[in-house]
Amino acid sequence: MKVIGIGGAGGKIAAKMDSQNAILVNVSETELEKVVGGGEHIVAPVQSTAGQFRGSRKDPTIGHDAYNTIRRRMQDIIGGAIVFSSTGGGTGNGITTGILEDIIAHDDALESSNGIPINEKTMFCLVLPDDELESNYVENSIDFMSKPLATAIDKGSTGNIMLFSNKLKFEDQIGEDAYNQMIADSLNVFMSIPDKNTSFKLMELHIDHEDFMAYTAKPYFNHFCYFDYDPGKDFGSQLTANWNKLLLPPEEPIEAMFLLEVPAGQDHTIFYKILPFFEKKKVNPIYSVVENPSLQRPFITVSLLYSRKPLELIDEFNKVNQEVKDVKVSKSLDQHVVLEKLNVDMNKEAKRASKEKGLDADELLQALKRIKKL
Repeated sequence: MKVIGIGGAGGKIAAKMDSQNAILVNVSETELEKVVGGGEHIVAPVQSTAGQFRGSRKDPTIGHDAYNTIRRRMQDIIGGAIVFSSTGGGTGNGITTGILEDIIAHDDALESSNGIPINEKTMFCLVLPDDELESNYVENSIDFMSKPLATAIDKGSTGNIMLFSNKLKFEDQIGEDAYNQMIADSLNVFMSIPDKNTSFKLMELHIDHEDFMAYTAKPYFNHFCYFDYDPGKDFGSQLTANWNKLLLPPEEPIEAMFLLEVPAGQDHTIFYKILPFFEKKKVNPIYSVVENPSLQRPFITVSLLYSRKPLELIDEFNKVNQEVKDVKVSKSLDQHVVLEKLNVDMNKEAKRASKEKGLDADELLQALKRIKKL
């Protein structure tokens, strides 16, 4: 699968996912050169010499305008790719908006033939700002989530969308490079499901690359997590305790997938204890069980797909954004200085000034009257 990174944050994570071949896109060549790893660099020129060095300056319109200069190239490579981007910055937001608009237009053009084929659906891994500590990026994210992304989801034009959050990064004070690596490593666990079905001994059912592609081509939000599974404990409780903290918590699932890996020689039928959880949710999961001889304990990777845009998230972002604006207004009012009104007799002041300078007071007064200062 092609890996594409848009903007500073997206490019750095993409390079972690595929250090040799990731395609990195930015409005600034200087920013591209800062990224360690990756393959092809695509510069989307800003119509300003200064812009090439200053980037999009958190302004999505700059990134969106720059996208027009690379539109054809992006249209050639976007099909079947996985795109990494942030929602709050100018480059990631603006260029990704352009990509989504083109995907929607392409899907509409193919409507009579059932839209974009499964193998050409684009997955999106989007990094959301911390709604409290990165409030200056929140408004861009609200616009992105409620407009281009919501439209693409409503039309079913994309593949899976994964909503990563910077909240854990700030809560645990994790460095940017380490956090990007955490995102890449986490996603690789989920993406390895079909490869594990190929390399390990199959015990129950099978998730091949075609099955996995069909699942990730669905236009829903994807929350995946993984943990050591204890068959002696309630699966639902274990799942809730092990939500992926890099991602937003999921809503009620409409589809699901899981891979259970069991140590060599262990009873693999423990997967039956997992199925009632999904039965209660009225979800029929895609699943497989494999034998992994390197494990000491059963290990499970679970993916839940949930539908529509997360309205609660947008509402929360709006609430925090308004609170930040209110604080700024309050601070501005607190700093506003009311100057004491001074009643000045200009005739007396003119006479005083002329006396100090040794000038004729009458002549000075007449001059001031002529220029309408008195």
